[in-house]
Amino acid sequence: MTLHKLFKLLSVGLLCLLMTSLFAAEQNKVLRLATTTSTENSGLLQVILPAFENNTGYEVHVIAVGTGKALRMGRDGDVDVVLVHAPTAEETFVEQGYGVNRRQVMYNDFILVGPQHDPARIRAMQDPVSALTKIAQHPALFVSRGDDSGTNKKELHLWDAAGIKPAGSWYRQAGQGMGKVLQMSGELGAYTLTDRGTWLAMRDKLPLAILAEGDPRLYNPYGIIAVNPKRYPDANYAGAMAMIQWITAKRGQRLIAHYRKHGEQLFTPMALKMASH
Repeated sequence: MTLHKLFKLLSVGLLCLLMTSLFAAEQNKVLRLATTTSTENSGLLQVILPAFENNTGYEVHVIAVGTGKALRMGRDGDVDVVLVHAPTAEETFVEQGYGVNRRQVMYNDFILVGPQHDPARIRAMQDPVSALTKIAQHPALFVSRGDDSGTNKKELHLWDAAGIKPAGSWYRQAGQGMGKVLQMSGELGAYTLTDRGTWLAMRDKLPLAILAEGDPRLYNPYGIIAVNPKRYPDANYAGAMAMIQWITAKRGQRLIAHYRKHGEQLFTPMALKMASH
């Protein structure tokens, strides 16, 4: 082989290596986030993600699904980081070795909404278990997300506390996100359980009202977790940690605290007490 041919082969090899490195670097700036439909439906992601991307250079690909599906995607290594609201399921996810560095981010609360004429007579009730009991006894139409989301898990926990296994024509399982379920409830004149953030973002389009709220059992915290890089070496752990650090630090927490609809704060930051001031 001549020196010229050897030089050409080395040049081609170096070029391929450089292109591969550049491609890997570009791919490493893509961050796959699985999160709940409530963070998207409420409009929060449209506020915080552009700021995160501008501050860090990462490009976030969002998959908005129920909490159960988001955690399954994390278990399968299909995403890099999850932002969800089901503390028990989150703890199990970490304990089983699928996630690391779980941090609390923010909270809001769940509310029971329903038709203005309120056939089950639950208006102004605080106890969600008593309210659901009256809905079942009537029985009045109730739309459940039925999608293993954090909201669905909370709803099923409340039915269990009431000693009721909801079934029959009055209980509809939609298998949809919160926005779709609120739309269905409005069209059908039904009750449903929703997070307050999505409700505030959509209430002007719905013929529904808040009918039961305020009980501590309706507390709704959100956590963020990086997918475990020891289990999934291809996961973008650096990107996941960049998001966890950013969203729990002053910049991210202030954006969460200042996000409002109709003059009301949708989420309260948890990582920094000062962020809400």
